[in-house]
Amino acid sequence: MKLSKRGEYALRALIDLGIASELGLPMLQASELAAKEKLPVKFLEQIFMQLKAAGYVESKRGKFGGYSLAKRMDRIRFGAVIRLIDGPLAPIRCVSQTGYERCSCPDEVHCGLRMLMLDVRNAIAKLLDRYTLADIIEITLRKLRRDKVTSPFLSRSTKLRSVLPPMVNRLGDGGQEFNSVGPTSGRRRK
Repeated sequence: MKLSKRGEYALRALIDLGIASELGLPMLQASELAAKEKLPVKFLEQIFMQLKAAGYVESKRGKFGGYSLAKRMDRIRFGAVIRLIDGPLAPIRCVSQTGYERCSCPDEVHCGLRMLMLDVRNAIAKLLDRYTLADIIEITLRKLRRDKVTSPFLSRSTKLRSVLPPMVNRLGDGGQEFNSVGPTSGRRRK
């Protein structure tokens, strides 16, 4: 699996919409997101059309229009979005669950390469299907708070802590701190 630029920008756009929503800005214009991510507005709008057709985002026309999440953040799984944008997660087609094609190996059942790639596919799918947009938003906002970074969707004079509710552990992870995406040790950092 190789995440394409289109897939990367789709995930970034969803994360940006989720962060903005948590900060009380339920709708963002494509031009705002394109400027933040430094990509062409037309390209981002094409990605939004695909996300909209799949029910992940909705749009509103007009001067105060833009894009917002159409689903709850805990219902958007990263694996599903990547499959939508980039296709199967499998590194080779003969191990794909959504795009299987027989490979050129004469004995597919006993093929060592296929067995290895099946383990790779399963590990990728397990990780990407486990995380929701809500999980990633919580981790991102926690890091923004910790590092005292102002979100690009807030004015410079607005402190991030002033618009966010106190940190709540919605993951039910038993109090584990998350470093990037995975848990670190059970100890808490301040």
